[in-house]
Amino acid sequence: MCRWAAYVGTPIFLEDIVSRPGHSLIQQSQHATQGSTAINADGFGIAWYGERPEPGLYRDTYPAWSDPNLRSITAQVRSPLFLAHVRASTGTATSRNNCHPFTVGRWSFMHNGQIGGYESFRRDADMMIPEALYPHRKGASDSEALFLIALAEGLDRDPQGALERAAARMMALSRAKGGAPHLRMTCAFSDGETLYAARYASDDAAPSLWHRWSDSRGGRAVVSEPLEADECGWEVIPQASFCLFKGAAVEIRPFSPCPLVQAA
Repeated sequence: MCRWAAYVGTPIFLEDIVSRPGHSLIQQSQHATQGSTAINADGFGIAWYGERPEPGLYRDTYPAWSDPNLRSITAQVRSPLFLAHVRASTGTATSRNNCHPFTVGRWSFMHNGQIGGYESFRRDADMMIPEALYPHRKGASDSEALFLIALAEGLDRDPQGALERAAARMMALSRAKGGAPHLRMTCAFSDGETLYAARYASDDAAPSLWHRWSDSRGGRAVVSEPLEADECGWEVIPQASFCLFKGAAVEIRPFSPCPLVQAA
């Protein structure tokens, strides 16, 4: 299982989430406490929004704690909205193209979890990606496939519905050709204006997800694990939830992938 952190609000330096806190994302890459693996060393990535609609993107295959460029970049770049991820592979190769976040146009996306038996139906999942979007399929992960299928399902028009439909399609494949757990997921994605997040599992074991508003920063962190062990104000996001974060506003809705789509 991977670990990730996202932020939306008044611009801050990336290091305020990625490296400076006592239980920062870099710390979690070595000592995660709420995931199935303590070490997340199969690459990292950051997508951040600034002066242009499309996000900046930096990814590499090094463990997050060992790349001096990551610390330098996060100490210099300030952003009002960013996504950061440290990866523990569930089967696909350690390569830059399999590192999160993934981006297409103004959209960025990252995921933690698994889709049961994905290797047995990877070709079927790829067939769900329309020809117009397939050039963006750079890696081989289930996470990137889920993102591109969600884009095809109308992420621009209906972010929650598109993700629900994409998740339902992947779960249908897992039930038909893969194995349990059919889907365990926390994900975050953004169009540069709103930060969206979801927490869901086909069983009762959804990965952990928390959020916290900071008055001092004027922003909100959404994270796999709280960034400080003794910091008050962290709220758990319930399982089967879809969240919208914009400024100080929070909306948490039920998330229910509809199991109507049958596997090919």
